[in-house]
Amino acid sequence: MMKSKKFKNNNNSQNGHRSKRTKSDKPDPFFDGDSKRRKKFVHDNDEDSIKSSDSDDYEDRDVAAAVEDDAEGNEMFEDENAVEKRKRLADAFLEKMRASLRKEEDEDDEVDERGGKEDGDRDSRVARMLQAQQLEDSGRVRKLIASRVQKPGTTDGFRVLVKHRQSVTSVVLSEDDSKGFSASKDGCIVQWDVDSGKTEAYAWPSEEILKSHGAKDPQGRAKKRSKHVLALAVSSDGRYLASGGFDRHVHLWDTRTREHIQAFPGHKGPVSCLTFRQGTSELFSGSYDRTIKIWNAEDRSYITTLFGHQSDVLTIDCLRKERLLTVARDRTMHLWKVPEESQLVFRASASSLECCCFINNDEFLSGSDDGSIEHWSVLRKKPLHIVKNAHPSLMIPNKPDDDDDLPNGDKDDLAEKVCSSVNSWVSSVSVCRGSDLAASGAGNGVVRLWEIESDAKGVRPLYELPLVGYVNSLAFAKSGNFLVAGVGKEPRLGRWGSLPAARHGVVVHQLQLSK
Repeated sequence: MMKSKKFKNNNNSQNGHRSKRTKSDKPDPFFDGDSKRRKKFVHDNDEDSIKSSDSDDYEDRDVAAAVEDDAEGNEMFEDENAVEKRKRLADAFLEKMRASLRKEEDEDDEVDERGGKEDGDRDSRVARMLQAQQLEDSGRVRKLIASRVQKPGTTDGFRVLVKHRQSVTSVVLSEDDSKGFSASKDGCIVQWDVDSGKTEAYAWPSEEILKSHGAKDPQGRAKKRSKHVLALAVSSDGRYLASGGFDRHVHLWDTRTREHIQAFPGHKGPVSCLTFRQGTSELFSGSYDRTIKIWNAEDRSYITTLFGHQSDVLTIDCLRKERLLTVARDRTMHLWKVPEESQLVFRASASSLECCCFINNDEFLSGSDDGSIEHWSVLRKKPLHIVKNAHPSLMIPNKPDDDDDLPNGDKDDLAEKVCSSVNSWVSSVSVCRGSDLAASGAGNGVVRLWEIESDAKGVRPLYELPLVGYVNSLAFAKSGNFLVAGVGKEPRLGRWGSLPAARHGVVVHQLQLSK
């Protein structure tokens, strides 16, 4: 078993001074209580605390979904305590599911006149549905989608959904896959509808408003605040959108009004990656300053800082557990166990890791600058499998096609193989949540689909989807019915490569699944 490495828990403020608690020196009992609670969980039973978090978080999310307008709620519930409120919300959610099943039964004309048995059967169905959904969401059961993906036809291809003026750096989808968000190097943040393609832009507020929301003055030689966006993340409830970039701040937006609501200072370098913990408002940010910071979007507060990387943090990912996966330019990937205040370090052999994502709680996928894709397990320091030359370099045509639909076919019809390591860098990887379907992107002219075989047997290639440009970001629909990609003429984190034939924007590819 690998040795765990303790990371520092920095309770100081971001500028190096002691954080302000209150006007007196007496510590805030709220934060002390949280610390004691967390320590109690760790010392009582480490494994049990991790497992219980799955079911608790799942319950919190579903209960919140059942009464998402409860915050505006009635005065009649003001005197109830936390336990009573939790029970009331759970009862409301269960009743909502029972009503949905009753409606289905009425439509199918299968209503049983024996009420007692009917209610018992219905409750059993609700219990099975909740259990199956919880197992899928927690990653304990893997949906077999890859084997159902049909080979794309010659007329199928990526369709342009949203156009940007500069290279797209990040693409994320909402929990229900109905809305998407994209950002580009010119600071443009766009919210769009997946079906219709209707777009709504986010407007950056004035400098005075940014400062009133917590933003600090530009640091270093910069005299003007940079709007260059490198990363986006959307919360599970769809209320908050987080953005980060060269101005060294994490910005929080309200997706309902598309207005800026908070700026989190503290990072001493560009914010390169962001992610929300599933089912919560807990936000994680990675930066070129080699640190990962934890925030609470609901409370608009800073929580702590994680140390361990020796170079720029490039990518971050998180599922439902309080575990983080990060890669940096120090050729390492770290798995952070936040409650235990420990981390596991995985080292690449000869290449620098560029991107990563969770497959489930115990397996991960990463992409490297030598064109390789690695399959990892929490039980081993070295990769379980390495797919070398996953994205062989291609010569992209100099002039783009005028049609918005990019044809799908043999890659040899699109380009000619050449030796160019820059275009072979695996710049993005994505896994369809809770399934065995994965995708990777580079600058070689294709997005590749992969099947992650069960029992850690390996990663098997499926199909190639032609797409001209640097694929800087990928996002699967939860159902696996479509794949969204953010592309541009330049790589996400720099300008060391250029593909004049590419077009800046967000493209979508429909995936046909057999029944």
